[in-house]
Amino acid sequence: MGKKYKNLLGCLLISLMLVCFTSGCGDKAGSEDYKADDETGKVQIGMCFDSFVIERWQRDRDVFVSTAKELGAEVNVQNANGDPNRQKQQIEYFIKKNMDVIVIITIDSEAILDSVNKAREEGIKVIAYDRPISGADADLYISFDNEKVGEMMGEALVKKGLIGGKVLMLCGSPTDLNVPMVENGFGKVMEENTNMVLDVFHADGWRAELAGEYIYDHMDLVNRADAIMCGNDDLASKVVHALSEKRLAGKKMVVGQDADLEACQRIVEGTQLMTVYKPIEKLAQKAAESAVKLANEEVLSEDELSVYVDGEKEIPYLKIEPVSVTEDNIDEVIIKSGFHLKEDVYLNVPSKMPE
Repeated sequence: MGKKYKNLLGCLLISLMLVCFTSGCGDKAGSEDYKADDETGKVQIGMCFDSFVIERWQRDRDVFVSTAKELGAEVNVQNANGDPNRQKQQIEYFIKKNMDVIVIITIDSEAILDSVNKAREEGIKVIAYDRPISGADADLYISFDNEKVGEMMGEALVKKGLIGGKVLMLCGSPTDLNVPMVENGFGKVMEENTNMVLDVFHADGWRAELAGEYIYDHMDLVNRADAIMCGNDDLASKVVHALSEKRLAGKKMVVGQDADLEACQRIVEGTQLMTVYKPIEKLAQKAAESAVKLANEEVLSEDELSVYVDGEKEIPYLKIEPVSVTEDNIDEVIIKSGFHLKEDVYLNVPSKMPE
């Protein structure tokens, strides 16, 4: 390499170092980048997800981000991978970035409470998405009617003949405050129809494999049960798999929620009785619209709001109605709405596919 080119290369390296030094590197560079975005006047929304293990969360994310962008907002999505401490750090990061709104799918209310309260003290709006944040005076809680979800599960079993029978309840994470709402709705229907709950189990962190392990470890109760209520379709997937190995799939009524594709496939196959379809697109769209309104200090429509009571606090609650799905209405609710494709739902039983 000639001397001329060596000198030129040296000048370029020195210039690059000076640019990095004057503009700031590492965290400072991130801060400068954020300020540049903020100067555009766009609403800044931070969104903290529990994880993307559950199928539906990816849909929520995509619809929320798309709707927010259409409304002129920017969304920073963070994934805590089921770790409450990581979610706490992500909320702190959003506070540091001075977000206008933070939307949280909480893992553990107690673990993030201090950070949520700090965000509100800093004037940042907080939306509890799909799950309430206990103890936090959130600006909005938006979810489905979770007690009604439980009622629908119970009613599907009763309609199928479960009266004076026996049932197992394999529920979701004990730190998810939606879980007791679903349990209450389901339990009420069971009591009204003289059905005995043999046992109640909670899968920590919504870990589906724990529900499958429960089946293997409690075959005495499984054999006595007429039906198994699963906290969601992910848990139901492991339950049905375990039942299949014991040659009990289709012989024990199984219910779940979320209308995951595999759950819809099991319904047409006959190994799951029902699921609860929750119009995720509507929930995510409403959440994004509400986030932008809150950021702009606009008042949310009182006609759409009810109240979620958290101790002495009353949180504005935007409640979306769920839909019970069985083999009788799966084509109408799931396929015609475009939630899943007909070819996918009937993949394993093409002979049943409607024309």
